[in-house]
Amino acid sequence: MSLDDHAPLRGPTGRLTRARAILRDAERVLVLTGAGISAESGVPTFREAMHGYWRQFRPEDLATPEAFARNPIQVWAWYDSRRAQLRECGPNRAHDALARWILGAPDSRRLYTQNVDGLHHRALTDAHGSGTPPPEALPRELHGDIFVIRCSVCSWSERNDAPVDAASIETLPRCPQCGALARPAVIWFGEALDGELLQQAMADADRATVCLSVGTSALVHPAASLPRIVLASGGELIEVNPEPTPLSADASVRISGSAGSVLPELLD
Repeated sequence: MSLDDHAPLRGPTGRLTRARAILRDAERVLVLTGAGISAESGVPTFREAMHGYWRQFRPEDLATPEAFARNPIQVWAWYDSRRAQLRECGPNRAHDALARWILGAPDSRRLYTQNVDGLHHRALTDAHGSGTPPPEALPRELHGDIFVIRCSVCSWSERNDAPVDAASIETLPRCPQCGALARPAVIWFGEALDGELLQQAMADADRATVCLSVGTSALVHPAASLPRIVLASGGELIEVNPEPTPLSADASVRISGSAGSVLPELLD
């Protein structure tokens, strides 16, 4: 973990010490996570997951509303394969540390993620111990959750991580309310983010006094705009990422390292 050539990790002027102080004094914190936080869980990227039989397809062949309308069996077969991969991955030390920290003050800490792997949800459920975590502590998944299915027509949805039988159109998941085909509750190419969720994210960013950005490239919009909103409102930015991003120059503290090595030190 490389923090700074001139700042010791735990010294009085160290960046970790400074980041802890900022978080300790923060009134409201918005956390934004990206693919980097799940890398240590072995989660493959979308394109890395295009292995074997699926290597012959382009993402546009499998992850668009048009593809689902054209061939829902093929799309569900792909997503069942992807979900099977992700079931083999578990939350890592970064997910767990973040879950414990958020549960410590759920009213003033908001977690938004660009990931669809469901690992934040699993970590929070495990950290809570029994029952369902308080709603305010649950992650807001900007791009959806692959382990949630929703109706392709009406507003019905449910969390369901069971395997999907994609043998025929008759065996695919269907909405219990209107009977239409259900689909993965993820944002596909060509689809906009949920407008209500995005508005809530922007409002939380405007109220936040600190943004903790973890493992995100800060290149994918509109999620990448959330740290900028915090900064524009007079808040501070803490960035945890092995590589510099477009946000780095504006961070009050930038910690260069993996999320799994940094967050337990920073938050526990």
